[in-house]
Amino acid sequence: MRARRGGPERAVPPTTQWGEALDPDRVLPEYPRPQLARDSYLNLNGRWAYAITDDDRQPTRYDGEILVPFSPEAPLSGVGRQLRPGQTLWYRRTLRLPAGFHRAGHRLLLHFGAVDQRCAVLLNGVPVGGRTGGYLPVRCDITDALRDGENVLVVAVRDDSDTGHHARGKQKLRRGGIWYTAQSGIWQTVWAESVPAAHVDRLTLTPDLAAGCVEVTVHAADAGSDAGAARIRVLAGGAVVAEASAAAGTAVRLPLTEVRPWTPADPFLYDVTVDYGTDRVRSYLGLRSFGVGPDADGVPRLLLNGKPYFHAGVLDQGYWPDGLYTAPSDAALVADIAAMKRLGFTMLRKHIKIEPLRWYHHCDRLGILVWQDMVNGGGAYRPLVVTAPVLTPLRLPDRGRWRRWFGRADPAGRAEFRAEVRETVAHLRNVVSIAVWVPFNEGWGQFDAAEVAREVAALDPTRTVDHASGWHDQGGGDLRSLHVYFRRFRVPGGGPRRAAGGAASVDAAAPGRDRRALVLSEYGGYALRVEGHTFGSAEFGYKRCRTPAELAEAFTRLHDEQIVPAIRAGLAATVYTQLSDVEDELNGLFSYDRRVLKLPEAVVRAVTDRLRHLAG
Repeated sequence: MRARRGGPERAVPPTTQWGEALDPDRVLPEYPRPQLARDSYLNLNGRWAYAITDDDRQPTRYDGEILVPFSPEAPLSGVGRQLRPGQTLWYRRTLRLPAGFHRAGHRLLLHFGAVDQRCAVLLNGVPVGGRTGGYLPVRCDITDALRDGENVLVVAVRDDSDTGHHARGKQKLRRGGIWYTAQSGIWQTVWAESVPAAHVDRLTLTPDLAAGCVEVTVHAADAGSDAGAARIRVLAGGAVVAEASAAAGTAVRLPLTEVRPWTPADPFLYDVTVDYGTDRVRSYLGLRSFGVGPDADGVPRLLLNGKPYFHAGVLDQGYWPDGLYTAPSDAALVADIAAMKRLGFTMLRKHIKIEPLRWYHHCDRLGILVWQDMVNGGGAYRPLVVTAPVLTPLRLPDRGRWRRWFGRADPAGRAEFRAEVRETVAHLRNVVSIAVWVPFNEGWGQFDAAEVAREVAALDPTRTVDHASGWHDQGGGDLRSLHVYFRRFRVPGGGPRRAAGGAASVDAAAPGRDRRALVLSEYGGYALRVEGHTFGSAEFGYKRCRTPAELAEAFTRLHDEQIVPAIRAGLAATVYTQLSDVEDELNGLFSYDRRVLKLPEAVVRAVTDRLRHLAG
């Protein structure tokens, strides 16, 4: 069915230029939380001891060193071992605070950007925190377990991968095709900060472009103290454009004396400072609005700042041959985003993964829209549900007894997913560039999609929701979202129709006509092997090309013959598959190691320019 040859193998992956330049004594040193920044910062990445045991008893001897935050399955970790279900991965290191780092009366907070899949954290043998779920932060208050001098920090991790219902993304213990090497353990930065007892816990920053203001809520820890009101200032280019005071937990609207909208072409960011008692944090915001509304012909379009804006996107899996989930450096994250901007794309669909917060920060400041997928989980997926719709029109209901067809018979798994959806929205709410939430993809662990879409919209009414990307559309959300491979794409019936003058139009009163915007949320996936830059001998793609010239011609023809006419007929967004090769998948614009752009830049740029100008 797919253009694929070969099978799963234990491959020797290529390396990136950033992996080759990695300094083990300075691993991802950048501050990891740009929208809630303090001066207090202690990076704990680097060499830790590790052990893998067949039970949950803490070892007395460790197996060797691991380079944190790379998973043991990632080459850059220096380990090269797969954690199996039932095993425990142990981390250990000593912790000695620098002189003057932690003051009396303050709290010492320990942060893990993400740990896959279940973790427990101990300091000096005392449990201090943990979580279930491999994609969201872990925060531990370790103050009461802290000793003067040397401390011992231990982390225990277990990972069911694709054998349980927990969120797993595209990880699979038996990788191959569209499923990738399973990874485990700590995979984002580990760090500590010392904060006053009364301190800012988080901020909610809600821009209101139409009113020229921003609503700010300061959420504080120990809010009942005598810290007083929070003092909020918004700055543009160093000049104060709004300021106010508000009690912790109370929303306050700040009118801006200078209004400058955020767009991909002009990604202007306001600086924000908040003083609460003796605590000071720094943040930023962008003034923009998202939505769906009619264009001049009445066709539903995606809106940016109240005007139709075409999302010319690319699928971004966020995998690295040497780091797996973990980019080898901050510069590597920037390079991917900057390359897509240079090629003329205006959007990245972050596929089935939650990135470190610095990735979103770079999208905000460089100016590119983001569609954020939630991370799938559930039981085993049935080919009839997740694969057959590639070639055969199929739409199944996802409620009641049908849930088991999607691997969602377990109520605990469904409850866990919905809780993680809520946490994901809260975690990423302030990100300027996120335009669309995507709860489900291609039926992977899908259930109650229309209801979940309503919940997401209630949690965050400022963004658009693509409730079921690909197939098994339940009629919910703001987008009618299609994946098309192997078949010619045409605007389907029930979508926008062509008016007599040739433009698309919609009769708002026409029965059965979909009021949602039509998006092609995956397509293309044309494959080209670049020898010396591949993961192994297996090949996967949706059309195989043998030369760069053949790929360039096929890429151009696809857009000229299918996508351009579809935009004229009402198509509001596209997501080309994909940014880079990933393991067996050879359908990236770049090779897996990011060393080779497979098409001439001018060819891609000519296509994306035409899409954006046509839609504009």
